[in-house]
Amino acid sequence: MKVKEVADLVGISVRTLHHYDEIGLLTPEEITDAGYRLYSDENLEVLQQILFLKELGFPLKQIKTMLDSPDYDRNEALAMQRRMLLDKRAQLDQMIATLDKTILHNRGEIEMTNKEKFQGFNFSSHNPYEQEARERWGDKKVDESNAKWAGMSEKEQQDLGAAMNAIYFKLAALRHGSPESPEAQEAIKEWYEFLNRMGSYSLEAFSGLGQMYVDDERFTKNIDQFGEGLAVFMRDAMAYYAAYNN
Repeated sequence: MKVKEVADLVGISVRTLHHYDEIGLLTPEEITDAGYRLYSDENLEVLQQILFLKELGFPLKQIKTMLDSPDYDRNEALAMQRRMLLDKRAQLDQMIATLDKTILHNRGEIEMTNKEKFQGFNFSSHNPYEQEARERWGDKKVDESNAKWAGMSEKEQQDLGAAMNAIYFKLAALRHGSPESPEAQEAIKEWYEFLNRMGSYSLEAFSGLGQMYVDDERFTKNIDQFGEGLAVFMRDAMAYYAAYNN
C-alpha cells in the first residue's frame, strides 16, 4: 500500500507516517525508484502496535525502544494493552457514575458524601505517566516505587491515596497566595516527604517533577482538578523548596 492509502485506511496524516519513517519507528517495506513508500501487511501490524501504545500514553521514543527490543513479544504486548484499556475503561465508568450522582446531588435528589464525590479519580496506581518517569529518571526509581506499592495491603494503599489527596487539597487552598510563603513551603515539604515514602527523589528530581506538572498537559489536567492553577503553583513551590534546601 502507498503512504496515502495507509493514511486513509488508518485515519492519520501522511505527515505522521513520514515522521515515523524519519525517526526509524516505522520503516516502509520498500521505497520505489520514484521515491514512493510502500507498506506491507507486516508494516500495518507494527503500525497498529504503535497506535495502541500511543493511545495508552507511551511517548514515541519509548515505543521505539520497546519495538526494537529483541525480547518484544507482540502477542504478550497485545495482552498487556488489553489489560491497560480495561483498567482505563473501568476508571472512566466510575468517573461517569460519579458525574451522574453529582448531577443528582446538585438537583437535591440524592445526598453524596465527600468521599463519593471523588470516586474514580486515581493518581496512585496504574500510573499513565510511568513511562515518562522512566525516561526522565530511569527504571530504578520507578521500579522501587512500584515494588513498595505492590508490597502494601489494600488498606495501606487506600490510606496512602487518601494522604496524597489531602496534600493536594491543602495545596489547592493555598494556590492563590505566594508559593514561597511559609504555609506553602510547609505543605510542599509534606509532598516531598510523601514522594520519598514511595521512592527516592533528590531535590533536583523534585524540582524537575514540578516542571513536568506544567510541561505535560496530562499532569496539568489531572492536578488542576483540585483547583485551577494548582499545577503551576506546585511547580513554583517545588522549585523554591529545592533551591532553598539545596
